[in-house]
Amino acid sequence: MIKLAVPVWRCFRAAVAVVSLVLLANTASAQSDWQKEWEKTLAAAKKEGQVNIYIYRYEGLLQDFRRDYPGINVVSVTGRGNEMTNRIMAERRAGKFIADVYSGGTNSLYNTLYKGKALDPLKPALMLPEVTDTSKWYGNEHRYADPENKYIFAFIGSPSNAQLAYHTNLVNPKEFKSYQDVINPKWKGKIISLDPRDTGLGATMQFYYYSPEIGPEFMRKFFGGMDITYVKNFRQMTDWLAQGKFAICMGCKDSMRAKNQGLPVDDFDTNRWKEGSSFSAGGGSLGLMNQAPHPNAAKVFINWFLSRKGQIALQRLGDVDDPANSRRIDIPKDDLPPDARMQPGVKYFDVVKPEYGDMKPIFDLAKEIMAGVEKK
Repeated sequence: MIKLAVPVWRCFRAAVAVVSLVLLANTASAQSDWQKEWEKTLAAAKKEGQVNIYIYRYEGLLQDFRRDYPGINVVSVTGRGNEMTNRIMAERRAGKFIADVYSGGTNSLYNTLYKGKALDPLKPALMLPEVTDTSKWYGNEHRYADPENKYIFAFIGSPSNAQLAYHTNLVNPKEFKSYQDVINPKWKGKIISLDPRDTGLGATMQFYYYSPEIGPEFMRKFFGGMDITYVKNFRQMTDWLAQGKFAICMGCKDSMRAKNQGLPVDDFDTNRWKEGSSFSAGGGSLGLMNQAPHPNAAKVFINWFLSRKGQIALQRLGDVDDPANSRRIDIPKDDLPPDARMQPGVKYFDVVKPEYGDMKPIFDLAKEIMAGVEKK
């Protein structure tokens, strides 16, 4: 029998120790790499001294960024998504590259800036480990809304009521258990809506068009067959709904504001309807402009914005009429009303998936429907 000079267990323990040291060294090296890159980017950002952000709806949180990075001046441009993206493209055609970051609706980002090749990949700009760690995000993933999965980052995942509101004295919501109930002939001539060609209905139109349980045929029957009154002004629509001139509204974006003011208006709870509900990014997606005048400051802002601190600031904006539910799952949700959170047991259709991003077939259908309406 051969006697081993060194017990096997000691050899094994030594091997484990060596492997552990290698792993620790690699981890330390990785930490050192991102920290070096971050410090280098931050120093360059302070040298640039400014970041130009075109932002829809959530400009209130920019003051938090200013407090954290006083060396970077924030210049903001606000407005509706299609207005801002058209402005950016007009500026670029004139040879003016002004915007560094765009934050707004997924549809305007995809159909104008992405298709117009005005974006840089955002994924390589993510540096902070708490941002790059996908386990901190809903579905254990970063949700990108573009086919290449790297340009349009969706940071909001808000349950949708399909933008359907009603007059509480004219409609019994318990009668509605399906979208098919909305096209009941009894509601003919009693509906007011945004024009389906308006980008303000974007996420809802994606849900209707791409949902296998709803689809284009429902859209034809609803928009083309219900004798709908079409209006472009959100506030006008809500006012008429509250006055009882109409029973149902499609696209009354300030319906919750009217309800909170004590007016007889409410949103349908479509979560429990037969076809389920959807959730979308709303106005919550982010793009990094190419040929940005302040590329390093843009990266600093994006990392702060998608950090735990930035997304908490987003949720705490206090917009009771349309609260934002961040896709980060490692932050408190108790500051959100229950209907703004993802509910267990609800069948959700995620309209932010890249395969649903192309609005062209939807708008082609909307134009076809409205051509028929205008003929009548």
